[in-house]
Amino acid sequence: MLIRKAAAADIDDWAALRAELWPEASADEHRQELAETSFDDDDRAVCFLAVDAAGAILAFAEASLRTDYVNGCETSPVAFLEGIYVRPRHRRTGLGQALSAAVEQWARATGCTELASDALLENTASHRFHGAIGFEETERVVYFRKQLGS
Repeated sequence: MLIRKAAAADIDDWAALRAELWPEASADEHRQELAETSFDDDDRAVCFLAVDAAGAILAFAEASLRTDYVNGCETSPVAFLEGIYVRPRHRRTGLGQALSAAVEQWARATGCTELASDALLENTASHRFHGAIGFEETERVVYFRKQLGS
């Protein structure tokens, strides 16, 4: 297993994995978003892939630098784990930990002293995973919205 940065040639397989994690968008929509995001040239965003010996992508972790307020954090910028996903049959093999370690190394190299993440309130599997790789819960938030008429 190899952990490496994603490249433009990975977009199709990467988009398919993103669609497994975030199914509210299709693989085509994810592919379009990735094509518009310059992960290769942007030092403010990164994606690491876990790849097997045959070159198949088994998992990914995306991170970015956030300069706006990040809940529970005290510094800026903050490295933010935007998403991490391991295909179900490869879970509990250390891939998530290895991807997280790659993100942490990248974050330190950019000068960050904090790594943040989030998960939906009902996603208890993600809560357990975050705890297992060293995150501490800082707060729980419920967001509200009110539609304003014209």
